[in-house]
Amino acid sequence: MDKENKEQDIQAKIEVMLFVSSGMVSVYQLSKALDVTESEVESQLSALETHYKTYGHGLRLMRVKTKVQLTTAPEMSEVVETFLGLESTSTLSQAALETLAIVAYKQPVTRPEVDVIRGVNSDSVLRTLLSKGLLEELGRAETPGRPIFYGTSPEFLQYFGLETLDELPFIDFEALEEIQNSNETKEVLKT
Repeated sequence: MDKENKEQDIQAKIEVMLFVSSGMVSVYQLSKALDVTESEVESQLSALETHYKTYGHGLRLMRVKTKVQLTTAPEMSEVVETFLGLESTSTLSQAALETLAIVAYKQPVTRPEVDVIRGVNSDSVLRTLLSKGLLEELGRAETPGRPIFYGTSPEFLQYFGLETLDELPFIDFEALEEIQNSNETKEVLKT
């Protein structure tokens, strides 16, 4: 078998394994199942990603760290919901969206850190987001009280139609802090 046919064969096998898996699959698992190197798997995953995006397919590869999953394209959500008879996706409250944004950009982050940024207690919002599967516990801090570290889950990426966290819009936190400090200074000077 020549090199091009071998690569197409590996790519087809990866696609099939991702199709039949019920969740995220690691690059290592794929390489072991195919008896090829992880770099060969990565190469074929990149080719599949390009193929799905370039030719307008209804599928996408979602990556979370070293794991990958075959998912439907975000723009196809309405068609899928209609076909499966699902209700429209439930909406999230303003508090939930604020909390998700903080966790997504600052992760891993503890509840007290989220509370400081939001200025209110975020206990119930975090519980709700955990129950919806949008957040997950990542461990505990080595500080007094050992607060839980929170991070986004693969379901968060699916909910917002993202393939990786790198697709989140860039936010210049230093500039925002300068603006906030400038506004606080103006308020103090007014009094």
